[in-house]
Amino acid sequence: MSDSQRDPGHGNSQGDDGQRNAGSGLLIGRPFGIPVYVSPSWFIVAALITVAFEPAVREQLGSGAPFSYLVAFTFAVLLYASVLVHELSHSVVARCLGLPVRRISLYLLGGVSEIEREPRTPGQEFLVAFAGPLLSLVLGGCGILALQVVEGPGVGYLLLFELTFANLLVGGFNLVPGLPLDGGRVLRAAVWKLTGRSFTGTVVAAWVGRAAALVIIALPALAALAGRSPGLITLAWALLIGSFIWMGAAQAVRHARIRERLPLLRARTLTRRALPVSADLPLSEALRRAGEVGANAFVVVDHEDKPVAVVSGAAVAAVPPQRRPWVQVGHLARTLEPGMIISAELSGERLIAALRAVPATEYLVVEPTGEVFGVLAAADVERAFVKS
Repeated sequence: MSDSQRDPGHGNSQGDDGQRNAGSGLLIGRPFGIPVYVSPSWFIVAALITVAFEPAVREQLGSGAPFSYLVAFTFAVLLYASVLVHELSHSVVARCLGLPVRRISLYLLGGVSEIEREPRTPGQEFLVAFAGPLLSLVLGGCGILALQVVEGPGVGYLLLFELTFANLLVGGFNLVPGLPLDGGRVLRAAVWKLTGRSFTGTVVAAWVGRAAALVIIALPALAALAGRSPGLITLAWALLIGSFIWMGAAQAVRHARIRERLPLLRARTLTRRALPVSADLPLSEALRRAGEVGANAFVVVDHEDKPVAVVSGAAVAAVPPQRRPWVQVGHLARTLEPGMIISAELSGERLIAALRAVPATEYLVVEPTGEVFGVLAAADVERAFVKS
């Protein structure tokens, strides 16, 4: 199983679907410059697949341990290699569309591509989502053709069969039209195109994903009613996969609601009026002047009145009143870095991305002309987001 993940920014790395914190794990390479990590949980599922598949290998090849276990383990590796190729296709297409990719993680239930920004159009959403299943099914189809010319039975034939099956499984399963699977993102793109609202597409695809989760969880019970008693492992996998899809669908809706609210965050409306002061000015005098003009933030300027630092509001509040005449404003300031100067025109995801690029408590906000507009406190953005 595989899923692709987006992370639009504020409070989520979202991503919309899948497990955001799949864990960095062990770095195994950087294909196309994209870091690929394997979570420790992969070794658990690899062991389970090896044990479950070994009897079939023994029957097919007529060989016992350890050879049969080695071939069964190879199937687990091929399965996750198919997942990796699947995720790489998502990531490469996303990069071609200008969407940055943070990393790919392989974990217990498959893989996740951590794409840092949401597609801007339904077309981009469709291309990124469909790229994975398409490549998996193409590789599976090539495997079917290859099986017609490879002689069997034998290790080579069995491994080719395993690889073909793995790609068909990964591609077919991910086309289930419900979030957090790729088919759900394809459905989301279609509804988004029809309605003009990505949020509506997410809600529809999430409910279809929830329905798919219930069906998967119910399959063992339906099999039992049909007279075929499912094993304990089958029950466990059905419950695990169904729960994963249900939670991923719910997470997708939550993140969609977050993105709906992000445009309400505007740098211009959240910025505090700032008083320019020299670094050697006593804090008590700076506070007095700020009170006279109605300012509630400070910008440290040099002898040419050029901003060089912003003062931490938390640091100001932490200074006892009796010490304020003896503390210079410059001691409470942080020197401006390029990323700490942001435009007053920023809003929504662009504003969040700018704040995340250089974490700080305060930022200098400037007009498009370069004129100082004020100081934006990260805490104010957080409060506005929670309130919205």
